[in-house]
Amino acid sequence: MRVSIFGLGYVGAVCTASLAQRGHHVVGVDVSSVKIDLINSGRSPIVEPGLEELLRAGRENGFINGVTDGHVAVQESELSMICVGTPSKPNGDLDLQFVEKVCGDIGAALRDKGDWHLVAVRSTVLPGTVREVVIPALEKASGKRAGVDFGVCVNPEFLRESTAIKDYDHPPMTVIGELDERSGDLLARLYADLDAPIIRKPIEVAEMIKYTCNIWHATKVSFANEIGNIAKSMGVDGRDVMDVVCQDKKLNISRYYMRPGFAFGGSCLPKDVRALTYRANQMDVKHPLLSSIMSSNNEQVAHAFKILTSYGCRKVSMLGLSFKSNTDDLRESPLVELAEMLIGKGYDLQIFDRNVDYARTHGANREYINQKIPHLSNLMHSDLRGVIDHGDVIVVGNNDELFETVISEVPEGKRVIDLVGFMKSTSTEVLEGICW
Repeated sequence: MRVSIFGLGYVGAVCTASLAQRGHHVVGVDVSSVKIDLINSGRSPIVEPGLEELLRAGRENGFINGVTDGHVAVQESELSMICVGTPSKPNGDLDLQFVEKVCGDIGAALRDKGDWHLVAVRSTVLPGTVREVVIPALEKASGKRAGVDFGVCVNPEFLRESTAIKDYDHPPMTVIGELDERSGDLLARLYADLDAPIIRKPIEVAEMIKYTCNIWHATKVSFANEIGNIAKSMGVDGRDVMDVVCQDKKLNISRYYMRPGFAFGGSCLPKDVRALTYRANQMDVKHPLLSSIMSSNNEQVAHAFKILTSYGCRKVSMLGLSFKSNTDDLRESPLVELAEMLIGKGYDLQIFDRNVDYARTHGANREYINQKIPHLSNLMHSDLRGVIDHGDVIVVGNNDELFETVISEVPEGKRVIDLVGFMKSTSTEVLEGICW
């Protein structure tokens, strides 16, 4: 393919070299004549192992050419890739001046181009940027329409400094956020030779994926550091601890806990978070990340309460009271907390949970129910259909399979809040997900 890359900094230079290595013809564009001279002499504008060798080979084989004229680059390519920087403003917001400038340049070139052209945003931008900034800038400068006269995609990169060439050659995935199918099809061709899944999503999802990955990596570093600091204070080598933790790929490194939804609960997680953070405080070890976990968890309960109370309905049905299905354990269940918040505000509440209903009579939690939450016990009913009929708002609180039909077929005249993730789509007027 013929590709123009706007911005020959870290990402742009690596993409230029890696694409040329695969036989694509690349026109690199940058406002810096110094960078262009380096590229055209087969030298790297940045320090990155293996990059200069690839640039030199690409230049010698005629696959790389550097220019300062973006108009020429667009005319000579079928795909333009935006790789300019998006630095922080003093207030933390993104500075999009380079993105806007490049979009204006590409748009002006598109005005004079008869062929359909694809613009792919490789720069890291917040959700909404492409629709609110990139596309309007391209359309204004070109006089053409996105999705009709030219295509648009988001194509986040996952390149780590010092291992960028290897990361390009062996990515965990290739993410394409597409404005339309034609745009996604063309960009997917660029990565057809990579041994990695190509994941095609709406533009805003792709924009958010990049931020989520980076912040997750940052969180892991801080998490491991805080665990290490606490472990050291108790005479334990944190490296040994985390080495074993990372060997568990069923739970510790898995999808199991990485699903948006309601708060955690049960007899283990809240208790253990509190115990370790209490000990850290005793040892005078700072742990701002770990100390925020319980408040974050509580905020998710408050978030669900806020959604529910925003409807202005006073009759509520809660499906599920234990912190997850197939258990009668109510200890520190966030659904118990949510129910108590509703009672405290005078809501007319009925609750169904077949496992807890059994526990009220037979289970090990009978004493806990009778002594700790007798006010909730009195609100529990064994007739699922009767509880559903009671409320104007139905809260699906755990993933008991009995509750799926309430999501797939919302009862007429009622609103449903899904705290679990049964929903296949995003929120509607009558069916709202807590995080989707």
